[in-house]
Amino acid sequence: MEFTSLVEIVANEPVFETGLLLVGVVDPANIRRQLSRWKEAGKIHQLRRGLYALAPPYQKVRPHPFLVANRLVPASYVSLQSALAFYGMIPEYVPVTTSITTGRPGYRETPLGTFDFHHIQIGYFYGYQLVDVDERQSAFVASPEKALMDLLYLQPGADSLDYLRELRLENLDRLDWEAFDHLTGRMDKPKLVRAAALIRVLADEEEQYQSL
Repeated sequence: MEFTSLVEIVANEPVFETGLLLVGVVDPANIRRQLSRWKEAGKIHQLRRGLYALAPPYQKVRPHPFLVANRLVPASYVSLQSALAFYGMIPEYVPVTTSITTGRPGYRETPLGTFDFHHIQIGYFYGYQLVDVDERQSAFVASPEKALMDLLYLQPGADSLDYLRELRLENLDRLDWEAFDHLTGRMDKPKLVRAAALIRVLADEEEQYQSL
């Protein structure tokens, strides 16, 4: 396979897997050798075994970090600080894409960014949806309520008002309080009940400030 053929096949794909190139009558060993050469030449990026992206200037679609995170660990969704920043609920830029998985936690550095995967038990793996993150890209992202609840669950001391103030949460009126209360009850942890009550306090303070 020539590199021009690869570009034609994957031009509109933000990332691609080796399997996409093994359709039809091809030599798998030869395809893998060529991928290795193109990687060494800087024409493609390897994100993990079997997952690649075209490198500039060949890429036509810049891969969104949320989509890359989903593809790095298929059984995962973007949550925590990354999702909260995406929804405009924390003011800070989040340079590391944070995700939830039922698999092993891990920290991955790639040519397309840095990704942090946090483990959660399978019984809490819900509350995410497919979201358009770019004009032609979608990714699984936690709802605002679940992103906040995941953070409260995983962060030690999250039921402290001092910690919650340090987060500098904003736009809390975007929360669906019925959904938030449902998650609090479903996860059924005293820590989360305490933290949820404090979130209500912060939301009241924000509302009072905005009414001045």
